[in-house]
Amino acid sequence: MFANLKTSEIAPNPDQPRKFFDEAQQEELTGSIKENGLLQPVVVRPVEGAEVPYMLIAGERRWRSCKAAGLEVIPAKVIEDASEEKAYVLSIAENVNRSDMTIMEEAGAYADLKAAGWTPAKIAKQFGKTETHITWRLGLLTLRPEVAEMVDKGQIKNNLAWHIAQLSPANQMVAAMRYVRGDFDTEAEAQHFANGLKMMEQQTSLTGEQTPTAEEQETRKQAKAKAKDSLGKAEDILIPLFEELGGKKPEDLAVILGNDLDRYVRVVGKIYSQVQAVRNALSKAQGVQRAMQAQFNKAAAEVQNEAAAAKKTEAAAKPDVAEPAKPVEPKTAAKPASKTAAKPQPTARKEAVKPAPKPEARTAAGAKSPARRTPAKKTEPAAK
Repeated sequence: MFANLKTSEIAPNPDQPRKFFDEAQQEELTGSIKENGLLQPVVVRPVEGAEVPYMLIAGERRWRSCKAAGLEVIPAKVIEDASEEKAYVLSIAENVNRSDMTIMEEAGAYADLKAAGWTPAKIAKQFGKTETHITWRLGLLTLRPEVAEMVDKGQIKNNLAWHIAQLSPANQMVAAMRYVRGDFDTEAEAQHFANGLKMMEQQTSLTGEQTPTAEEQETRKQAKAKAKDSLGKAEDILIPLFEELGGKKPEDLAVILGNDLDRYVRVVGKIYSQVQAVRNALSKAQGVQRAMQAQFNKAAAEVQNEAAAAKKTEAAAKPDVAEPAKPVEPKTAAKPASKTAAKPQPTARKEAVKPAPKPEARTAAGAKSPARRTPAKKTEPAAK
């Protein structure tokens, strides 16, 4: 059913899968609507008991531009029996193939449907996508927010983003930042690096190997020497040969090679396919090596940070240990007390010494208590 509705009677869907609206494109659409009016109606559904009677299913950009253009009434297609799930599916269907819908918005929309019980196969069929496409989009939801923003801005391409999403949050930042700052010549190199980091995460050590035995070390040494020797032969023989053949015209090669031309084509074609396979393997090995180096640097940095933290803790703990051993405060506090207590002591001693010089008292009484009490009694009246 089609109806003319007031723009104030329509509310946007808070669960709209699209969250980002390009301002420049929005202004362009607003200008077009001012000139030509709204050519394509918005799609709404009635909402019972709500402050605003209709909710948008599709056409939020158009509704926004109509309000900006000053239109009070716009044409709308009203779907009476649309459930929330059906309305959401229609909203995704309208936006999923638009160039201005970001890849993370698309992934979030599929995730909502999956949470509602939809399988990737059903989602793929509903929107005309492959199941692999849906699975890869859902895999992007493990990206940390900073990396997801790089993907939305186009700084990281979709395929590489999926490889990065398989990593731990810390390694996601490592792979993303190295790619964005241009550490890799191609996207494939960045993918191999991300895969190498994934291998490192799945292993218990930087290399995932036990210490090789003496026999294994010798075997590796021989293999390395052989590979180096073979590579030297290739540089001495194959490269000059290919440079020579590549520098000649096709008509000259037809005459020079004669009956051997077919053999050259066959052998060089075989070499080419092998070179492609080896180059891919070497690129992957390079990614693993870079990942190993990155993990090693990370581990080394952690060790250095731990050592620095330990030194800092030790340095901070030294004053705390030394303070109890220095009774500075008790001594300084005791000195004034001793001085004040020392003043009456001489007078007390003088008073007590006066009766003491009598030898008779000492010999007679000795250390008996009455002899000591007598002078104390005599001094009492004087003290009073």
